[in-house]
Amino acid sequence: MKINFKKEIIDKKTTDEEIVNHILKDRGINNPYEFLNPPLPETIKITDFGFEKELKKTLKIFEEIKKENKTVIVYTDYDADGITGGAILWETLKLLGFTTHAYVPHRVNEGYGFSKAGIDNVNKLYHPSLIISVDHGITAKDKIEYAKSLGIKVVVTDHHLKPENLPECEAIFHIPELSGSGVAYFFAKAVFEHFAKNLGDADLRPLREHFQTDYLALASIGTIADLVPLVGQSRSIAKYGLKAFGKTKRNGINCIIKEAGIQDKPITPYEVGFIIAPRINAVGRLEHAIDALDLLCTEDKEKGTKLAQSVGRTNQERQELVKKAVEEARLRILDASARQAQELPKIITLVSDDWHEGIIGLIASKIAEEFYRPTIVMTKSGNFLKGSARSIPTFHVTDFLRSLKEHLIDVGGHTQAAGFTLEADKLKAFIEAINKTSHDLIKDKDLEKVMNADIKIPVSRISIRLAELIENLNPFGVGNPQPVFFSQVKVIDARIFGKNNDHLKIIVGDKDSQSFPLELIAFSKADDFNKLSPYQNIDIVYRIEIDRWNGNERLHGRLIYWQ
Repeated sequence: MKINFKKEIIDKKTTDEEIVNHILKDRGINNPYEFLNPPLPETIKITDFGFEKELKKTLKIFEEIKKENKTVIVYTDYDADGITGGAILWETLKLLGFTTHAYVPHRVNEGYGFSKAGIDNVNKLYHPSLIISVDHGITAKDKIEYAKSLGIKVVVTDHHLKPENLPECEAIFHIPELSGSGVAYFFAKAVFEHFAKNLGDADLRPLREHFQTDYLALASIGTIADLVPLVGQSRSIAKYGLKAFGKTKRNGINCIIKEAGIQDKPITPYEVGFIIAPRINAVGRLEHAIDALDLLCTEDKEKGTKLAQSVGRTNQERQELVKKAVEEARLRILDASARQAQELPKIITLVSDDWHEGIIGLIASKIAEEFYRPTIVMTKSGNFLKGSARSIPTFHVTDFLRSLKEHLIDVGGHTQAAGFTLEADKLKAFIEAINKTSHDLIKDKDLEKVMNADIKIPVSRISIRLAELIENLNPFGVGNPQPVFFSQVKVIDARIFGKNNDHLKIIVGDKDSQSFPLELIAFSKADDFNKLSPYQNIDIVYRIEIDRWNGNERLHGRLIYWQ
Protein backbone atom coordinates (compact mmCIF):
# COMPACT_ATOMS: atom_id res chain seq x y z
CA MET A 1 0.00 0.00 0.00
CA LYS A 2 1.18 3.49 -0.78
CA ILE A 3 2.04 5.59 2.27
CA ASN A 4 1.60 9.34 1.89
CA PHE A 5 3.11 11.84 4.30
CA LYS A 6 2.90 15.63 4.44
CA LYS A 7 6.26 16.48 6.02
CA GLU A 8 9.58 14.72 6.57
CA ILE A 9 11.69 15.55 9.60
CA ILE A 10 15.39 15.18 8.79
CA ASP A 11 17.04 18.07 10.62
CA LYS A 12 18.00 16.92 14.12
CA LYS A 13 17.67 20.52 15.33
CA THR A 14 13.92 20.55 14.67
CA THR A 15 12.26 20.84 18.08
CA ASP A 16 9.24 18.90 19.28
CA GLU A 17 7.26 22.15 19.29
CA GLU A 18 8.19 22.76 15.66
CA ILE A 19 7.09 19.23 14.71
CA VAL A 20 3.65 19.85 16.25
CA ASN A 21 3.41 23.25 14.55
CA HIS A 22 4.16 21.55 11.20
CA ILE A 23 1.26 19.17 11.83
CA LEU A 24 -1.10 22.03 12.67
CA LYS A 25 0.00 24.12 9.69
CA ASP A 26 -0.62 21.21 7.33
CA ARG A 27 -4.15 21.09 8.75
CA GLY A 28 -4.70 24.75 7.96
CA ILE A 29 -4.18 25.89 11.55
CA ASN A 30 -1.84 28.87 11.53
CA ASN A 31 -2.39 30.05 15.10
CA PRO A 32 -1.49 27.20 17.49
CA TYR A 33 -2.31 29.29 20.57
CA GLU A 34 -5.89 29.95 19.46
CA PHE A 35 -6.33 26.30 18.52
CA LEU A 36 -5.01 25.05 21.86
CA ASN A 37 -7.07 27.62 23.78
CA PRO A 38 -10.47 27.82 22.06
CA PRO A 39 -13.00 30.30 23.48
CA LEU A 40 -15.38 29.13 26.18
CA PRO A 41 -18.75 28.24 24.60
CA GLU A 42 -20.50 30.57 27.05
CA THR A 43 -18.71 33.50 25.35
CA ILE A 44 -19.83 32.46 21.84
CA LYS A 45 -23.12 33.85 20.53
CA ILE A 46 -25.27 32.64 17.66
CA THR A 47 -24.95 36.14 16.20
CA ASP A 48 -21.22 35.44 15.77
CA PHE A 49 -22.39 33.34 12.80
CA GLY A 50 -24.71 36.12 11.55
CA PHE A 51 -28.46 35.72 12.15
CA GLU A 52 -29.02 39.09 13.88
CA LYS A 53 -32.19 39.66 11.84
CA GLU A 54 -33.41 36.07 12.29
CA LEU A 55 -32.77 36.13 16.03
CA LYS A 56 -34.59 39.43 16.53
CA LYS A 57 -37.64 38.11 14.65
CA THR A 58 -37.61 34.79 16.52
CA LEU A 59 -37.32 36.41 19.94
CA LYS A 60 -40.30 38.62 19.12
CA ILE A 61 -42.31 35.50 18.25
CA PHE A 62 -41.24 33.94 21.56
CA GLU A 63 -42.34 37.04 23.47
CA GLU A 64 -45.79 36.90 21.88
CA ILE A 65 -46.11 33.17 22.55
CA LYS A 66 -45.10 33.54 26.19
CA LYS A 67 -47.46 36.45 26.71
CA GLU A 68 -50.39 34.50 25.27
CA ASN A 69 -49.29 31.18 26.84
CA LYS A 70 -49.26 29.37 23.50
CA THR A 71 -47.42 26.13 22.80
CA VAL A 72 -43.95 25.58 21.33
CA ILE A 73 -42.93 22.19 19.91
CA VAL A 74 -39.27 21.16 19.72
CA TYR A 75 -39.30 18.71 16.79
CA THR A 76 -36.02 16.78 16.83
CA ASP A 77 -34.25 14.24 14.68
CA TYR A 78 -34.06 10.71 16.12
CA ASP A 79 -30.26 10.31 16.20
CA ALA A 80 -27.86 11.19 19.02
CA ASP A 81 -27.23 14.65 17.56
CA GLY A 82 -30.92 15.47 17.30
CA ILE A 83 -31.83 13.94 20.66
CA THR A 84 -29.13 15.80 22.60
CA GLY A 85 -29.92 19.07 20.81
CA GLY A 86 -33.63 18.54 21.40
CA ALA A 87 -33.02 17.91 25.10
CA ILE A 88 -31.07 21.17 25.40
CA LEU A 89 -33.66 23.33 23.64
CA TRP A 90 -36.79 21.72 25.10
CA GLU A 91 -35.50 21.88 28.66
CA THR A 92 -34.35 25.49 28.24
CA LEU A 93 -37.81 26.57 27.08
CA LYS A 94 -39.46 24.56 29.87
CA LEU A 95 -37.29 26.17 32.56
CA LEU A 96 -37.97 29.60 31.06
CA GLY A 97 -41.67 29.00 31.67
CA PHE A 98 -42.87 28.21 28.16
CA THR A 99 -45.60 25.69 27.44
CA THR A 100 -43.49 23.31 25.41
CA HIS A 101 -43.27 19.68 24.33
CA ALA A 102 -40.57 17.64 22.63
CA TYR A 103 -41.58 15.60 19.59
CA VAL A 104 -39.41 12.89 18.06
CA PRO A 105 -40.68 11.23 14.86
CA HIS A 106 -40.80 7.45 14.71
CA ARG A 107 -38.18 6.29 12.20
CA VAL A 108 -40.39 3.64 10.56
CA ASN A 109 -43.85 5.18 10.86
CA GLU A 110 -42.94 8.79 10.04
CA GLY A 111 -39.39 8.81 8.72
CA TYR A 112 -36.66 11.42 8.95
CA GLY A 113 -37.45 15.00 9.85
CA PHE A 114 -40.73 16.70 9.11
CA SER A 115 -43.49 14.58 7.58
CA LYS A 116 -47.17 15.20 6.97
CA ALA A 117 -48.00 12.43 9.44
CA GLY A 118 -45.70 13.92 12.07
CA ILE A 119 -47.05 17.43 11.66
CA ASP A 120 -50.61 16.10 11.84
CA ASN A 121 -49.75 14.25 15.07
CA VAL A 122 -48.23 17.37 16.60
CA ASN A 123 -51.20 19.51 15.58
CA LYS A 124 -53.71 16.99 16.93
CA LEU A 125 -51.90 16.52 20.24
CA TYR A 126 -50.73 20.03 21.05
CA HIS A 127 -52.19 22.65 18.63
CA PRO A 128 -48.87 24.54 18.65
CA SER A 129 -48.27 28.12 17.64
CA LEU A 130 -44.62 27.39 16.78
CA ILE A 131 -42.53 24.37 15.78
CA ILE A 132 -38.74 24.55 16.06
CA SER A 133 -36.73 21.89 14.24
CA VAL A 134 -33.51 20.48 15.68
CA ASP A 135 -30.98 18.82 13.34
CA HIS A 136 -33.30 18.78 10.33
CA GLY A 137 -35.64 20.97 8.30
CA ILE A 138 -33.32 22.61 5.78
CA THR A 139 -34.62 20.35 2.98
CA ALA A 140 -38.26 20.20 4.14
CA LYS A 141 -39.72 22.94 1.94
CA ASP A 142 -43.02 21.16 1.16
CA LYS A 143 -43.56 19.86 4.70
CA ILE A 144 -43.00 23.31 6.16
CA GLU A 145 -45.50 24.75 3.68
CA TYR A 146 -47.97 22.18 4.96
CA ALA A 147 -47.37 23.19 8.59
CA LYS A 148 -47.88 26.84 7.66
CA SER A 149 -51.17 25.96 5.94
CA LEU A 150 -52.35 24.71 9.35
CA GLY A 151 -51.48 28.06 10.92
CA ILE A 152 -48.26 26.86 12.56
CA LYS A 153 -45.13 29.02 12.49
CA VAL A 154 -41.83 27.20 11.85
CA VAL A 155 -38.23 28.01 12.81
CA VAL A 156 -35.49 25.76 11.42
CA THR A 157 -32.21 24.98 13.21
CA ASP A 158 -30.03 22.66 11.14
CA HIS A 159 -26.51 21.98 9.86
CA HIS A 160 -27.06 19.64 6.91
CA LEU A 161 -26.23 20.60 3.33
CA LYS A 162 -28.48 23.27 1.87
CA PRO A 163 -30.70 22.41 -1.10
CA GLU A 164 -31.13 24.78 -4.04
CA ASN A 165 -34.51 25.97 -2.78
CA LEU A 166 -34.73 26.83 0.89
CA PRO A 167 -37.98 26.47 2.84
CA GLU A 168 -40.01 29.59 3.52
CA CYS A 169 -40.47 29.93 7.26
CA GLU A 170 -40.15 32.42 10.09
CA ALA A 171 -36.39 31.98 10.39
CA ILE A 172 -33.59 29.60 9.45
CA PHE A 173 -30.52 29.13 11.66
CA HIS A 174 -28.26 27.05 9.41
CA ILE A 175 -24.67 26.57 10.61
CA PRO A 176 -22.83 23.79 8.71
CA GLU A 177 -19.69 24.20 10.87
CA LEU A 178 -21.62 22.92 13.89
CA SER A 179 -23.57 19.79 14.73
CA GLY A 180 -27.33 19.95 15.09
CA SER A 181 -26.87 19.92 18.86
CA GLY A 182 -24.28 22.68 18.53
CA VAL A 183 -26.75 24.89 16.66
CA ALA A 184 -29.41 24.06 19.26
CA TYR A 185 -27.00 24.89 22.10
CA PHE A 186 -26.21 28.39 20.83
CA PHE A 187 -29.83 29.01 19.79
CA ALA A 188 -31.11 27.95 23.22
CA LYS A 189 -28.43 30.10 24.90
CA ALA A 190 -29.60 33.14 22.91
CA VAL A 191 -33.20 32.55 24.00
CA PHE A 192 -32.08 32.07 27.61
CA GLU A 193 -30.00 35.26 27.61
CA HIS A 194 -32.94 37.24 26.22
CA PHE A 195 -35.43 36.05 28.84
CA ALA A 196 -32.94 35.82 31.74
CA LYS A 197 -33.73 39.36 32.82
CA ASN A 198 -37.22 38.19 33.80
CA LEU A 199 -35.94 35.39 36.04
CA GLY A 200 -35.26 35.46 39.73
CA ASP A 201 -31.88 34.25 40.97
CA ALA A 202 -33.33 30.89 42.05
CA ASP A 203 -34.42 30.16 38.46
CA LEU A 204 -31.50 31.89 36.77
CA ARG A 205 -28.65 30.05 38.51
CA PRO A 206 -29.60 26.47 37.47
CA LEU A 207 -30.01 27.44 33.81
CA ARG A 208 -26.71 29.30 33.75
CA GLU A 209 -25.00 26.25 35.28
CA HIS A 210 -26.68 23.96 32.72
CA PHE A 211 -25.12 25.92 29.85
CA GLN A 212 -21.70 25.57 31.52
CA THR A 213 -22.01 21.85 32.33
CA ASP A 214 -24.99 19.64 31.40
CA TYR A 215 -25.89 21.26 28.09
CA LEU A 216 -22.23 21.41 27.09
CA ALA A 217 -21.86 17.69 27.78
CA LEU A 218 -24.99 16.98 25.73
CA ALA A 219 -23.79 19.16 22.85
CA SER A 220 -20.42 17.40 22.87
CA ILE A 221 -22.18 14.03 22.49
CA GLY A 222 -24.03 15.25 19.41
CA THR A 223 -20.94 16.94 17.98
CA ILE A 224 -18.70 13.88 18.31
CA ALA A 225 -21.42 11.38 17.33
CA ASP A 226 -22.26 13.26 14.12
CA LEU A 227 -18.59 13.34 13.04
CA VAL A 228 -18.46 17.12 12.83
CA PRO A 229 -14.93 18.52 12.28
CA LEU A 230 -13.52 19.42 15.71
CA VAL A 231 -12.25 22.85 14.76
CA GLY A 232 -13.50 26.36 15.49
CA GLN A 233 -16.60 26.58 17.66
CA SER A 234 -17.16 22.81 17.44
CA ARG A 235 -13.75 22.32 19.04
CA SER A 236 -14.89 24.60 21.87
CA ILE A 237 -18.01 22.49 22.40
CA ALA A 238 -16.09 19.19 22.32
CA LYS A 239 -13.14 20.31 24.46
CA TYR A 240 -15.14 21.93 27.24
CA GLY A 241 -18.08 19.55 26.88
CA LEU A 242 -15.86 16.54 27.59
CA LYS A 243 -14.51 18.29 30.69
CA ALA A 244 -18.10 18.96 31.78
CA PHE A 245 -18.78 15.23 32.17
CA GLY A 246 -16.77 15.33 35.39
CA LYS A 247 -19.02 18.08 36.77
CA THR A 248 -22.45 17.14 35.46
CA LYS A 249 -25.12 16.00 37.88
CA ARG A 250 -27.49 15.13 35.03
CA ASN A 251 -29.18 11.92 36.03
CA GLY A 252 -29.64 10.54 32.50
CA ILE A 253 -26.02 10.99 31.46
CA ASN A 254 -24.74 9.42 34.66
CA CYS A 255 -27.16 6.48 34.33
CA ILE A 256 -25.87 5.76 30.80
CA ILE A 257 -22.26 5.98 31.99
CA LYS A 258 -22.93 3.63 34.91
CA GLU A 259 -24.83 1.11 32.75
CA ALA A 260 -21.92 1.11 30.29
CA GLY A 261 -19.43 0.48 33.11
CA ILE A 262 -17.28 3.54 32.41
CA GLN A 263 -18.03 5.54 35.57
CA ASP A 264 -14.39 5.31 36.69
CA LYS A 265 -12.92 6.37 33.34
CA PRO A 266 -12.25 9.86 31.99
CA ILE A 267 -14.72 10.62 29.18
CA THR A 268 -12.87 11.08 25.89
CA PRO A 269 -14.09 11.15 22.28
CA TYR A 270 -13.76 7.35 22.30
CA GLU A 271 -16.20 6.88 25.20
CA VAL A 272 -18.64 9.31 23.58
CA GLY A 273 -18.32 8.02 20.02
CA PHE A 274 -18.20 4.28 20.71
CA ILE A 275 -20.04 3.78 24.01
CA ILE A 276 -22.42 6.63 24.92
CA ALA A 277 -23.68 7.86 21.53
CA PRO A 278 -24.33 4.36 20.08
CA ARG A 279 -26.67 3.67 22.99
CA ILE A 280 -28.66 6.83 22.27
CA ASN A 281 -28.64 6.07 18.55
CA ALA A 282 -29.75 2.46 19.05
CA VAL A 283 -33.09 3.55 20.50
CA GLY A 284 -33.87 5.67 17.44
CA ARG A 285 -32.75 2.87 15.13
CA LEU A 286 -34.84 0.05 16.58
CA GLU A 287 -37.43 1.57 18.93
CA HIS A 288 -38.73 5.12 19.45
CA ALA A 289 -36.10 7.75 20.23
CA ILE A 290 -38.43 9.65 22.55
CA ASP A 291 -37.26 7.13 25.19
CA ALA A 292 -33.66 8.33 24.74
CA LEU A 293 -34.72 11.96 25.14
CA ASP A 294 -36.76 11.01 28.19
CA LEU A 295 -33.68 9.31 29.66
CA LEU A 296 -31.50 12.40 29.13
CA CYS A 297 -34.04 14.69 30.80
CA THR A 298 -35.51 12.62 33.64
CA GLU A 299 -34.67 13.60 37.22
CA ASP A 300 -36.08 10.34 38.60
CA LYS A 301 -33.11 8.09 39.47
CA GLU A 302 -35.09 4.85 39.41
CA LYS A 303 -36.64 5.71 36.04
CA GLY A 304 -33.23 6.76 34.71
CA THR A 305 -31.67 3.45 35.77
CA LYS A 306 -34.44 1.41 34.12
CA LEU A 307 -34.31 3.45 30.91
CA ALA A 308 -30.50 3.18 30.77
CA GLN A 309 -30.73 -0.60 31.16
CA SER A 310 -33.33 -0.76 28.39
CA VAL A 311 -31.13 1.41 26.16
CA GLY A 312 -28.18 -0.91 26.84
CA ARG A 313 -30.21 -3.96 25.82
CA THR A 314 -31.39 -2.22 22.65
CA ASN A 315 -27.79 -1.38 21.79
CA GLN A 316 -26.79 -5.05 22.16
CA GLU A 317 -29.65 -6.04 19.85
CA ARG A 318 -28.48 -3.43 17.36
CA GLN A 319 -24.94 -4.83 17.44
CA GLU A 320 -26.18 -8.36 16.76
CA LEU A 321 -28.42 -7.26 13.87
CA VAL A 322 -25.58 -5.28 12.27
CA LYS A 323 -23.09 -8.14 12.61
CA LYS A 324 -25.48 -10.58 10.93
CA ALA A 325 -26.48 -8.16 8.15
CA VAL A 326 -22.89 -7.12 7.36
CA GLU A 327 -21.79 -10.73 7.04
CA GLU A 328 -24.72 -11.39 4.69
CA ALA A 329 -23.82 -8.29 2.67
CA ARG A 330 -20.14 -9.31 2.44
CA LEU A 331 -20.98 -12.78 1.20
CA ARG A 332 -23.39 -11.38 -1.35
CA ILE A 333 -20.77 -8.94 -2.70
CA LEU A 334 -18.00 -11.53 -2.88
CA ASP A 335 -20.29 -14.14 -4.42
CA ALA A 336 -21.53 -11.75 -7.11
CA SER A 337 -17.98 -10.67 -7.93
CA ALA A 338 -16.80 -14.30 -8.20
CA ARG A 339 -19.76 -15.40 -10.34
CA GLN A 340 -19.35 -12.52 -12.76
CA ALA A 341 -15.54 -12.82 -12.76
CA GLN A 342 -15.18 -9.06 -12.69
CA GLU A 343 -14.19 -6.24 -10.39
CA LEU A 344 -16.63 -4.67 -7.99
CA PRO A 345 -18.77 -1.82 -9.34
CA LYS A 346 -17.59 1.73 -8.64
CA ILE A 347 -20.49 2.11 -6.21
CA ILE A 348 -21.70 -0.92 -4.25
CA THR A 349 -25.51 -1.10 -4.16
CA LEU A 350 -27.33 -3.52 -1.85
CA VAL A 351 -31.06 -4.11 -1.39
CA SER A 352 -32.77 -6.36 1.15
CA ASP A 353 -36.29 -6.56 2.56
CA ASP A 354 -34.90 -8.25 5.68
CA TRP A 355 -32.64 -5.49 6.99
CA HIS A 356 -34.13 -3.13 9.55
CA GLU A 357 -34.09 0.39 8.16
CA GLY A 358 -32.58 1.61 11.40
CA ILE A 359 -29.29 -0.18 10.70
CA ILE A 360 -28.81 0.31 6.95
CA GLY A 361 -26.49 3.28 7.54
CA LEU A 362 -24.27 1.13 9.75
CA ILE A 363 -24.22 -1.63 7.13
CA ALA A 364 -23.26 0.89 4.44
CA SER A 365 -20.51 2.31 6.65
CA LYS A 366 -18.87 -1.05 7.35
CA ILE A 367 -19.08 -2.20 3.72
CA ALA A 368 -17.67 1.10 2.43
CA GLU A 369 -14.79 0.82 4.90
CA GLU A 370 -13.95 -2.80 4.01
CA PHE A 371 -14.25 -2.57 0.23
CA TYR A 372 -13.22 1.10 -0.05
CA ARG A 373 -16.09 2.06 -2.33
CA PRO A 374 -19.09 4.33 -1.91
CA THR A 375 -21.89 2.08 -0.69
CA ILE A 376 -25.66 2.45 -0.93
CA VAL A 377 -27.92 0.19 1.12
CA MET A 378 -31.70 0.09 0.73
CA THR A 379 -34.55 -1.72 2.42
CA LYS A 380 -38.30 -1.81 1.92
CA SER A 381 -40.53 0.47 3.98
CA GLY A 382 -44.17 0.10 2.98
CA ASN A 383 -44.53 1.10 -0.67
CA PHE A 384 -41.18 2.84 -0.58
CA LEU A 385 -37.50 2.07 -0.23
CA LYS A 386 -35.41 3.80 2.42
CA GLY A 387 -31.76 4.22 1.53
CA SER A 388 -28.56 5.14 3.29
CA ALA A 389 -25.20 5.88 1.68
CA ARG A 390 -21.64 6.11 2.98
CA SER A 391 -18.66 7.23 0.96
CA ILE A 392 -14.89 7.45 0.63
CA PRO A 393 -12.97 10.72 1.18
CA THR A 394 -12.74 11.64 -2.52
CA PHE A 395 -16.44 11.29 -3.36
CA HIS A 396 -19.28 13.65 -2.32
CA VAL A 397 -22.14 11.17 -2.01
CA THR A 398 -24.93 13.67 -1.26
CA ASP A 399 -24.15 15.75 -4.33
CA PHE A 400 -24.07 12.53 -6.36
CA LEU A 401 -27.50 11.45 -5.12
CA ARG A 402 -28.93 14.92 -5.71
CA SER A 403 -27.78 14.63 -9.33
CA LEU A 404 -30.17 11.65 -9.55
CA LYS A 405 -33.06 13.43 -7.82
CA GLU A 406 -35.53 12.60 -10.61
CA HIS A 407 -35.53 9.05 -9.19
CA LEU A 408 -35.90 10.10 -5.54
CA ILE A 409 -38.62 11.47 -3.30
CA ASP A 410 -36.13 13.17 -1.00
CA VAL A 411 -32.42 13.20 -0.20
CA GLY A 412 -30.21 14.90 2.36
CA GLY A 413 -26.92 14.52 4.16
CA HIS A 414 -23.25 15.49 4.20
CA THR A 415 -20.21 14.86 2.00
CA GLN A 416 -19.63 11.34 3.32
CA ALA A 417 -23.14 10.24 4.33
CA ALA A 418 -26.65 10.58 2.96
CA GLY A 419 -30.17 9.29 3.41
CA PHE A 420 -32.96 9.13 0.85
CA THR A 421 -36.36 7.70 -0.07
CA LEU A 422 -37.61 6.39 -3.41
CA GLU A 423 -40.68 4.66 -4.75
CA ALA A 424 -40.22 0.89 -4.95
CA ASP A 425 -41.09 0.70 -8.66
CA LYS A 426 -38.23 3.09 -9.50
CA LEU A 427 -35.53 0.86 -8.02
CA LYS A 428 -34.33 -0.71 -11.28
CA ALA A 429 -33.99 2.65 -13.06
CA PHE A 430 -32.26 4.13 -10.01
CA ILE A 431 -29.62 1.37 -9.86
CA GLU A 432 -29.02 1.66 -13.62
CA ALA A 433 -28.51 5.41 -13.21
CA ILE A 434 -26.08 4.84 -10.32
CA ASN A 435 -23.96 2.42 -12.35
CA LYS A 436 -24.00 4.52 -15.50
CA THR A 437 -23.19 7.83 -13.81
CA SER A 438 -20.58 6.49 -11.40
CA HIS A 439 -18.62 4.59 -14.05
CA ASP A 440 -17.18 7.78 -15.53
CA LEU A 441 -17.42 9.93 -12.41
CA ILE A 442 -15.27 7.75 -10.16
CA LYS A 443 -11.76 7.09 -11.45
CA ASP A 444 -9.75 3.96 -10.66
CA LYS A 445 -7.24 6.03 -8.71
CA ASP A 446 -10.07 7.22 -6.42
CA LEU A 447 -10.54 3.60 -5.33
CA GLU A 448 -6.88 2.98 -4.50
CA LYS A 449 -6.60 2.82 -0.75
CA VAL A 450 -3.70 4.80 0.66
CA MET A 451 -2.28 5.16 4.13
CA ASN A 452 -1.89 8.79 5.19
CA ALA A 453 0.60 10.00 7.79
CA ASP A 454 1.28 13.49 9.07
CA ILE A 455 5.04 13.18 9.50
CA LYS A 456 7.83 10.91 8.26
CA ILE A 457 10.32 10.76 11.10
CA PRO A 458 13.11 8.57 12.55
CA VAL A 459 11.84 6.73 15.64
CA SER A 460 14.85 8.11 17.53
CA ARG A 461 13.12 11.53 17.34
CA ILE A 462 10.02 10.25 19.13
CA SER A 463 9.94 11.36 22.77
CA ILE A 464 7.64 11.65 25.76
CA ARG A 465 7.82 15.43 25.35
CA LEU A 466 6.50 15.12 21.78
CA ALA A 467 3.73 12.81 23.00
CA GLU A 468 2.79 15.34 25.70
CA LEU A 469 2.56 18.14 23.14
CA ILE A 470 0.35 15.95 20.96
CA GLU A 471 -1.92 15.20 23.93
CA ASN A 472 -2.54 18.95 24.13
CA LEU A 473 -4.19 18.78 20.69
CA ASN A 474 -7.10 16.83 22.20
CA PRO A 475 -9.96 16.28 21.63
CA PHE A 476 -9.21 14.23 18.52
CA GLY A 477 -11.79 13.46 15.89
CA VAL A 478 -12.86 14.42 12.39
CA GLY A 479 -10.94 17.52 11.27
CA ASN A 480 -8.41 16.99 14.04
CA PRO A 481 -7.34 13.32 14.03
CA GLN A 482 -4.66 12.07 16.38
CA PRO A 483 -1.35 12.66 14.54
CA VAL A 484 0.02 9.69 12.62
CA PHE A 485 3.74 9.01 12.10
CA PHE A 486 5.58 7.08 9.40
CA SER A 487 9.01 5.56 10.08
CA GLN A 488 11.32 3.16 8.28
CA VAL A 489 12.74 0.87 10.94
CA LYS A 490 14.54 -2.34 11.83
CA VAL A 491 12.74 -4.97 13.94
CA ILE A 492 14.56 -5.68 17.20
CA ASP A 493 12.05 -8.04 18.76
CA ALA A 494 8.48 -9.26 18.37
CA ARG A 495 6.18 -11.19 20.67
CA ILE A 496 2.53 -11.96 21.25
CA PHE A 497 0.67 -11.16 24.47
CA GLY A 498 -2.74 -11.00 26.07
CA LYS A 499 -4.98 -13.47 27.86
CA ASN A 500 -5.63 -15.32 24.60
CA ASN A 501 -2.28 -14.44 22.99
CA ASP A 502 -4.11 -12.46 20.32
CA HIS A 503 -2.18 -9.17 20.47
CA LEU A 504 1.17 -8.23 18.93
CA LYS A 505 4.05 -6.26 20.42
CA ILE A 506 7.12 -5.27 18.42
CA ILE A 507 10.23 -3.32 19.37
CA VAL A 508 11.88 -1.33 16.60
CA GLY A 509 14.77 1.05 16.08
CA ASP A 510 16.16 3.26 13.32
CA LYS A 511 17.51 1.26 10.40
CA ASP A 512 21.05 2.48 10.95
CA SER A 513 20.93 2.43 14.75
CA GLN A 514 19.15 0.60 17.55
CA SER A 515 20.11 3.13 20.20
CA PHE A 516 16.51 4.28 20.72
CA PRO A 517 14.08 1.37 20.64
CA LEU A 518 10.36 2.11 20.46
CA GLU A 519 7.75 -0.40 21.60
CA LEU A 520 4.58 -0.67 19.54
CA ILE A 521 1.43 -2.68 20.18
CA ALA A 522 -1.24 -3.86 17.76
CA PHE A 523 -4.41 -5.36 19.19
CA SER A 524 -5.86 -8.50 17.57
CA LYS A 525 -2.85 -8.74 15.22
CA ALA A 526 -1.10 -11.84 16.63
CA ASP A 527 -1.34 -13.47 13.19
CA ASP A 528 1.34 -11.04 11.99
CA PHE A 529 3.89 -12.44 14.46
CA ASN A 530 5.14 -15.16 12.10
CA LYS A 531 5.66 -12.59 9.34
CA LEU A 532 8.24 -10.69 11.40
CA SER A 533 11.84 -11.57 12.18
CA PRO A 534 14.73 -9.84 13.99
CA TYR A 535 16.68 -7.27 11.93
CA GLN A 536 13.95 -7.19 9.28
CA ASN A 537 13.49 -3.75 7.69
CA ILE A 538 9.87 -2.60 7.65
CA ASP A 539 7.78 0.54 7.18
CA ILE A 540 5.48 1.39 10.07
CA VAL A 541 2.56 3.79 10.46
CA TYR A 542 1.63 4.50 14.07
CA ARG A 543 0.42 6.88 16.76
CA ILE A 544 2.30 7.65 19.95
CA GLU A 545 0.87 7.49 23.46
CA ILE A 546 1.96 7.77 27.07
CA ASP A 547 1.14 4.86 29.36
CA ARG A 548 0.67 6.17 32.91
CA TRP A 549 0.61 3.73 35.82
CA ASN A 550 1.38 4.18 39.52
CA GLY A 551 2.98 7.56 38.91
CA ASN A 552 5.24 6.28 36.14
CA GLU A 553 5.18 7.32 32.49
CA ARG A 554 6.19 5.12 29.57
CA LEU A 555 6.20 5.97 25.88
CA HIS A 556 4.81 3.50 23.37
CA GLY A 557 3.31 3.45 19.91
CA ARG A 558 -0.02 2.14 18.65
CA LEU A 559 0.73 0.32 15.39
CA ILE A 560 -1.75 1.07 12.60
CA TYR A 561 -0.07 -0.57 9.61
CA TRP A 562 3.23 -2.12 8.60
CA GLN A 563 4.75 -3.49 5.42
